[in-house]
Amino acid sequence: MAQKEVVSVSIGSSTRDHEVDVELLGQSFKIRRVGTDGDVKKAKQMIKDLDGNIDAFGLGGIDLYLFAPGGKRYKIREAKKFKKAAKISDMVDGSGLKNTLERKTIEFLRDEKEIDFVDKKVLMVSAVDRFGMADALNGAGCQMVFGDLIFGLGIPVAIRSMKKFSMIARILLPIATKLPFKILYPTGSEQDKKSVDKYGKYFREADIIAGDYLFIKKYMPADMTGKVIITNTVTASDVEDMKSRGVMLLVTTTPEFDGRSFGTNVMEATCVALLDKDADSITPDDYLRVLKELGFEPRVERFAEA
Repeated sequence: MAQKEVVSVSIGSSTRDHEVDVELLGQSFKIRRVGTDGDVKKAKQMIKDLDGNIDAFGLGGIDLYLFAPGGKRYKIREAKKFKKAAKISDMVDGSGLKNTLERKTIEFLRDEKEIDFVDKKVLMVSAVDRFGMADALNGAGCQMVFGDLIFGLGIPVAIRSMKKFSMIARILLPIATKLPFKILYPTGSEQDKKSVDKYGKYFREADIIAGDYLFIKKYMPADMTGKVIITNTVTASDVEDMKSRGVMLLVTTTPEFDGRSFGTNVMEATCVALLDKDADSITPDDYLRVLKELGFEPRVERFAEA
């Protein structure tokens, strides 16, 4: 059986590149993440060159869609050019897994008694990017702070209820998705800069910091003693950095391969290749079925005792 290949083309930093060869459900896979350091033209050309020669693309460093409560999704205007460049191979941005795997991760942590979520204070750095995780945490009884205005738009206003988040998301997403993506999210060399303790008070008042790791990394303070981080894409150096800051527990929603947790876009592309279906026809139940067959469980690393 020929080896399947999945490539995440990212406009993020190339320092986070990783490649593994693994066997999944009896099928050999080559899984790669390739960053272009913010070079949009290079990313688009890479997609064109690989199109039809690999099984599926993950799109990294930028989302195709952002989500509001109720399942309403908004296309990011700048991401359309990447989707159009992939005319043969399927392209996904991880949103399918964010709404399935990441919900299951919170259920797993609760059921396995890894974390008692009731009344825990959670800083969700960006809920429009990972609404499945945000909704699951809210449903588990957490006291939520939605940081979308803070981390996405630089407006230091914490949203402290799902009702208010829903209202603000429906108002702002049609506008925000038309902005240059670099305004909303760190891309290229911005991903390699040292963290800035600009919004440290929101980290300090939280028990759990959840969501995209690059947002967390960009702003987390030097002292993270006793904190729990629930995220996705981390490198070995990220793990060492968290340890040095005193993080108590790290959970990644995607499994570890050779010391690295790949992004949800990579793992969703891998699921697409395994399902061998057009990505647009894949349902949440399809993703849940293949995830169950794969036996994927969250990566849980405890660095210190409570």
